[in-house]
This record gives sequence, structure tokens and C-alpha cells, in this order.
Amino acid sequence: MVRLKIQQLTKSYQNGVKALDDITLNIANGMFGLLGPNGAGKSSLMRTLATLQLPDAGTVYFDENNVLENPQEMRNKLGYLPQDFGVYPNISAIDLLHHLAILKGVQNKSERVEQVTSLLQQTNLFEVRKRAVSTFSGGMRQRFGIAQALLGNPQLIIVDEPTAGLDPQERNRFHDLLSEIGANRVVILSTHIVEDVNNLCAEMAVLANGKLILQGKPSDLTKKLEGKIWRKAIDKVNLVQYSSIFNVISTRIISGKLHLFVLADQLPAAGFEPVDPGLEEVYFSSLCGAVNLNMEAK
Repeated sequence: MVRLKIQQLTKSYQNGVKALDDITLNIANGMFGLLGPNGAGKSSLMRTLATLQLPDAGTVYFDENNVLENPQEMRNKLGYLPQDFGVYPNISAIDLLHHLAILKGVQNKSERVEQVTSLLQQTNLFEVRKRAVSTFSGGMRQRFGIAQALLGNPQLIIVDEPTAGLDPQERNRFHDLLSEIGANRVVILSTHIVEDVNNLCAEMAVLANGKLILQGKPSDLTKKLEGKIWRKAIDKVNLVQYSSIFNVISTRIISGKLHLFVLADQLPAAGFEPVDPGLEEVYFSSLCGAVNLNMEAK
């Protein structure tokens, strides 16, 4: 069942940048991945859904509530972990969660204690609950960010670039935490890290230059590229020449050698070998298509 309906959302800023350009998305319960490079419009979309800014045009409905006309009803159902999550200095994790719970309307003390204790345990922070959050590592602080986002049992949770800068162990721990909370509510994961979406999300979309350029199930999108991705090891000095001849979607260093990845319906040339596509190839090929479309438009 679709719970979040985004229709023809548009947003421009005073500097002339069109951050959102006619975005339409339907999102049901579960983890939804929103991929895109820096500057694609992901944070602008997240801020709009979180009622932190108004769009120039379009509508947003959550559980049939018009979010733009009734923002407070949305805020009552929202958990938000922004890209830059600041904390008060010298305040312990448990005290800060209690403070934030009160701000979210959890006034009953016994209910608040139960929620805070449960969330500290769920995020594996109970043992350090009396430490100041400002002393936490990056991974611990992100887990605390999820704990505060879950206060009040929200039905829509937005996490913006949550694993950027985390080491592999903390990223895996964060993945486990996100997968636990996504069963019976909408969780939007906004990121430029393909692996995060691949590991967590059953549905996804790609944004570039404020436009929605791809949407679907990662498995279906990957299947569409079968037999169309090719790889060849080349010398770096030949990169410009190959890029002018072939539809290059990405390059990668493998075992110290530069490899070229090309999108083509058949063998591009001698020396290329077929590659089983993954979500990374889906992502880069979609961005390549968006760039080509922009160049044609100009």
C-alpha cells in the first residue's frame, strides 16, 4: 500500500539553482533508497518532506494527509536524521533523549523512560548512556541520531547520508539497525553510496540535477543491463581516446590496473569482456544517460 505520494514537486533557490524539477514518487512501507551524487537534489527533497522548507509547486501526501497544508500532522509522524546532526555539549545521551522525547510530545514519564531505555538498547548505546554525546565517535553519534529519530514511534523516517565517513564495521552495524526498523513504516535512505542501497532497499530511485532519472527494484534494474556491460584494462594515457569512442559509464582501478566499463548492446571491440552488472553499473549508466540528455538539450 502506497503511504507517501510525491507529485510534481519543484523547488528553486534564490541563486537560480533548480534543486527539484517535477519529482513524482510513490513509496510504500519498507526501505526506499534515494541515490544521487552531491548536488543532485536529495537533501532538498528530504528537507521538503520533513516540512523544513516549502516547494514552489507540487503536492505531498502521507497517509492521505496533505503534508504541505498540514505540516504539524506530518511532524507528529516524522523521524529525521539530517546529514549534519548537531548535539548539545556536555549532555549525556540519556538526558538528551529524554529532552528530545519531551519536545516530541512524549509527556508521560513512565512511557518516556520505557522508550528511551528501549532505544538505547536497540542502538547498542545503553552502556554509554551517561556519556556526553559530543564525545561519541562518528558511528556512535549516528546510532544516537537514529535513536532520537525513533522517539514517538514515527511512521516516516528520513535518514540523509547516514553512513558517510563511517568505517566498514560501523557501517555494517548501522545497516543492521536500519533493516530492523523498516518493516512497518516508510524509511527513506538518501545517499550517494551505492552499497547502502544495494544492501538495504527493495525499491530505489536515482536523482541527478534535480530530476528523477530512474526508479524501480534494484534486482529488476540490474537485470535490464544483463549482456550490456563490458570491461577492458587500458593504459591511462588512452582514456580520453576510449571515452570519445565508447559509451564509458565508469572507470575503476583493479589490481593496480585501470579498467574501463562500457555500456553497449554488443561487444564494443576486441579486448573487451562481459561483466555481470550490479547496482553500481545501474547507477553509473543512469548518470551517464542523464549527462548525455543534458548535453543534447543544450
